[in-house]
Amino acid sequence: MESVDRGEPNAIVSPQALDVRELKKQVFGPVLLPRDEGYDEERSGFELSVDHRPVVIVGATEAADVVAAVRFAAERKLPVGVQATGHGASVPVTGVFINTRRMTDVRIDAVARFTRIDAGVRWEEVIHEAGAHALAPLSGSAPFVGAVSYLLGGGLGLLSRRYGQAADHILGFNLVTADGRFLQVTADQHPDLFWGVRGSKGNLGIVTSVDVRLFPVERVYGGGLFFPGEAAREVLNTYFAWTATVPEEVASSMFMARYPDVDGLPEPLRGRFVVHLRLAYLGEPAEGEWFFAPLREAGPVIMDTVASIPYTQAGSIHSDPASPVSSFSKTLMLRKLDPDAIETIIKLAGPEANAVFGVEVRHLGGALARPADSPSAVGYFPEARFNVYVASLLESGQRDAIDNAQQQMLDALKPWADERVCLNFLVGANTSVERVRTAYTAENYARLQKLKAQYDPGNLFRFNVNIPPAP
Repeated sequence: MESVDRGEPNAIVSPQALDVRELKKQVFGPVLLPRDEGYDEERSGFELSVDHRPVVIVGATEAADVVAAVRFAAERKLPVGVQATGHGASVPVTGVFINTRRMTDVRIDAVARFTRIDAGVRWEEVIHEAGAHALAPLSGSAPFVGAVSYLLGGGLGLLSRRYGQAADHILGFNLVTADGRFLQVTADQHPDLFWGVRGSKGNLGIVTSVDVRLFPVERVYGGGLFFPGEAAREVLNTYFAWTATVPEEVASSMFMARYPDVDGLPEPLRGRFVVHLRLAYLGEPAEGEWFFAPLREAGPVIMDTVASIPYTQAGSIHSDPASPVSSFSKTLMLRKLDPDAIETIIKLAGPEANAVFGVEVRHLGGALARPADSPSAVGYFPEARFNVYVASLLESGQRDAIDNAQQQMLDALKPWADERVCLNFLVGANTSVERVRTAYTAENYARLQKLKAQYDPGNLFRFNVNIPPAP
């Protein structure tokens, strides 16, 4: 596959020779070199398979710190990486590393129904603050991820079939460009950047704060239905047929894997192969129960957590692990899932497959298949009906075997695949230039490359799902 030169630190500059005294005067947060106490803690993140080794770290506390760090890097031709939580880390940062996790201000405008959030904010903080006003953001399945990076990658969450991708509802943002300028960007101010930043994951600059809409959602009817592995075929056939019958107020996904036998897991799941249906309905519980009833008949339910819950507890529907992990994953979208495709999934990932990965299939469609009122670079998915995500915990010496097994799964599903992938599911090692290109239409990708050439011709922001500048 084609790759992009992520750039080693400037050969003339070593951490030992780097003079950061002036930078420390300009930055309120910590400025750390590899020899400094706190360096290892500052560079760490959620995804442990990506080991950052920057020549200098700037712990930003405000937008002015980000401006100073970018100008410092640009003057020395040092590439720049930025991280809040590190959930979407793709390649190790070897240049200037900007950590935004101290930038955590959240402001709610309950009347206008929007929130202004800083670069280091996690969704759980927005959900909590918005919930006090009976409002909710278009957050993802995991409340502990960084909100801004999620927004800039599109944002596929529990409410997306009803309201579209989260990026579609960004109202404006503050941006630091590769030459150190601080810009206020809206649909009217710098409209080219307003289009391109929403969907390019940090390729065109560093967003220091963003304004995004909130929605009048206080509660959802949702949770999980868990089935034993021996019922997988009937459950999958029932579930995928069911997805064609439900309105866009219903969000769902299927996850199946063999659960470890460890403390902390519910007893019915420990050591078992389990099929987990994740469900959410925006409406009255009685209506939701009527929609979910056919799924309960698909097999013996070994655990049922479906209930009317406040949106502040919506993270419990997926119950994604919150502790840092070393993982390896791949993704694709499907236009349809017929019985042959379902058999393919069961053969390669079902209870008898002894697969080294778990597989999630998430229902798309609804508003995700329609163009947004305010188009962005990430676009929409008119043909894709499901998103497939295969993921493994990465242990020493297993990477090649896991890579091969996951690729076998994706290759087997190609007859049903869409030509595009979902940008926010591209993480870790599988973020080559060619792979990133498939997250966009050809027209949008070419437009992004031209914007990259205009705003970051030296590819200063390259430690990401990278889009090289047009020649």
